[in-house]
Amino acid sequence: MAYGAPVRRVALVGFGLALAGCGYRFTAGGAPLADGTREVFAPVFVNRTAEPAIEATFTQAFREELVRAGVAGGAASDARAEGEILGIGGSPRVLQPAGGLASYRLSATAKLRLVKGEKVLAEAVVNGEEDYLPGADPLQLEANRQAAVKRLAQQMMRDAYSRLANGW
Repeated sequence: MAYGAPVRRVALVGFGLALAGCGYRFTAGGAPLADGTREVFAPVFVNRTAEPAIEATFTQAFREELVRAGVAGGAASDARAEGEILGIGGSPRVLQPAGGLASYRLSATAKLRLVKGEKVLAEAVVNGEEDYLPGADPLQLEANRQAAVKRLAQQMMRDAYSRLANGW
């Protein structure tokens, strides 16, 4: 039984290290922002499209990027990210040999500006595309499209944050 105590001690130490190491937290993983900017607030983006409520999806995706980078702030932050959804559209993408539709392609354009006071620190225009399946019925088609919009927004806002952080 003397063998059990060291094993138990090693297991407890390992468990303690695992608990200490698994704490999920956000840190500044991205590039530092210009002009000593430490916190960024992202008000709801402007929707310049005919797509209802698309700005909410893109704003949320950008806010998630701010959280990942460790710079998310509130309305009193030293900087803000102003965004506009300039366009979104879709079209059939791939036809099957039998003449059926195999997929659709969704595309979007957004413009973001990082502003501190009245000074524009960086500006970025981002474009993206995402494919989605047609679905067996209109409800499934719309669900597939909405999932594609979300994926597209996440990909584009990741790119937008990177461009704003790097000043291009």
